[in-house]
Amino acid sequence: MMTQPQDNEELKHRKSAADNKSYELKTKNGLNEKVEKVSATNSKIIGLVFVSLLLDLLAFTMILPLLPSLMDYYDKEEGKGNGLYATLLKAVQGFQRWTGAPDRFASVLFGGALGSMYSFLQFLTSPIVGSLSDAYGRKPMLLICLTGIALSHALWGYARTFSIFVLARFIGGLSKANVSLSMAVVTDASNTKTRARGMALIGLAFSIGFMAGPLAGAWFAKTGNISSGGWGERPAFYALALALANIILVTFYIPETLKKDKRAPLSFTLSKAVDFVSPWHLMKFTAVKNLSKHQNKVLSKLGVIYLLYLFIYSGLEFTITFLTHHTFNYTAMQQGKMFLVIGLIMAVLQGGAARRLGTRGAERAARGALVLTPPSFICVALAAVNQPPLFAPICWLWIGLVLFALSTAFAVSCMTSMAAAQAPEEARGAVLGTLRSLGALARGLGPLVASSVYWSSGAAITYTYGSVVLIIPALMLIRLKT
Repeated sequence: MMTQPQDNEELKHRKSAADNKSYELKTKNGLNEKVEKVSATNSKIIGLVFVSLLLDLLAFTMILPLLPSLMDYYDKEEGKGNGLYATLLKAVQGFQRWTGAPDRFASVLFGGALGSMYSFLQFLTSPIVGSLSDAYGRKPMLLICLTGIALSHALWGYARTFSIFVLARFIGGLSKANVSLSMAVVTDASNTKTRARGMALIGLAFSIGFMAGPLAGAWFAKTGNISSGGWGERPAFYALALALANIILVTFYIPETLKKDKRAPLSFTLSKAVDFVSPWHLMKFTAVKNLSKHQNKVLSKLGVIYLLYLFIYSGLEFTITFLTHHTFNYTAMQQGKMFLVIGLIMAVLQGGAARRLGTRGAERAARGALVLTPPSFICVALAAVNQPPLFAPICWLWIGLVLFALSTAFAVSCMTSMAAAQAPEEARGAVLGTLRSLGALARGLGPLVASSVYWSSGAAITYTYGSVVLIIPALMLIRLKT
């Protein structure tokens, strides 16, 4: 009889322990369900951003194969006058005579000049828009950019005069910060394990866009007035339709990813305005607040690497079309097939291997990509030699192009992932906007410098010099400690 109270006490203790265990199990299951729900939502957001970027890039790249025909149209309409086209044409012809470029490349140089203007405008706006998104949220700024892009396509559709066409390109360049904003959204919706996968999806959108967009633009132009010497309103309105669809997608399906309590206060001063437009300050990331000393050091070095790499890379990439036309007599269709093969290789890698990379994997892939870039252009340099060793020039060209595609598939997306990993939540827009701005500056200057060297010194020297300089950012990235 004396043991009954002890038995009751033991039963109570066991029941209490069982209840606690049950509570802990329910809590753990609830947390797991919450984590899984958040993870599923974030994966959906990243997928929607991929679709948004794809729509944007399909619309953006439609104009690329049409630029020579557009320039022919404006040359016929305004080439002998005193307007904007005639003024810019004289400048391009002066550059052409100075470098020794043949007359048949005047339209390519003209397109390159417009592309440089487009890149310089991105250089000006990307860090500013990124900082605004840190203060007011990603979605409002993204919608403003997409509205500007839609307006630029609409103006192109009515660009009977060259001035309106340039205005359309001007507005489009100012609005192109949507790419860095999309990267910021992906970073918001990912963690250290999934960030590289999200950036790889962005790279995949670029690959698909640059494969399908130019083909679509050329196809629509066949049935539009550009085929009979017009300004191509049909491709422009198809691009406008994609841009409007993108606005609807972002408005109704992509939520705000930066919570109000994570936003940074915004204050513009004259000194801060300089931080946004000075290349030196951009490389130092001085416009970005709330960075630790280590984060600022890593980002500053990464900014220099990114700028130098893209400066040389974009110039050599731009002049490949000169080489294939001038040395191998490639037609426009052969050029298209060449870039299609490059795009397919990149798409397969970005849709497969690059998506499976973690943070450390992205760092290793970025280093490998930059190491692979100099050999790719050395091979292209050998293709420009009359009697290269071992292989015929065309074999060296394609070896170089395959290595080029392999390195390009990982370089920018993985370096962007590295930058995002160093950005605090309240400054991601500013960090990625600054990085994008440095890339736009490089893409604006690179083709102009490379074209000058190409026509004054020759293809082999241009690619050899470029390959040697590209060793510098590769070594810098290998030595960078994150």
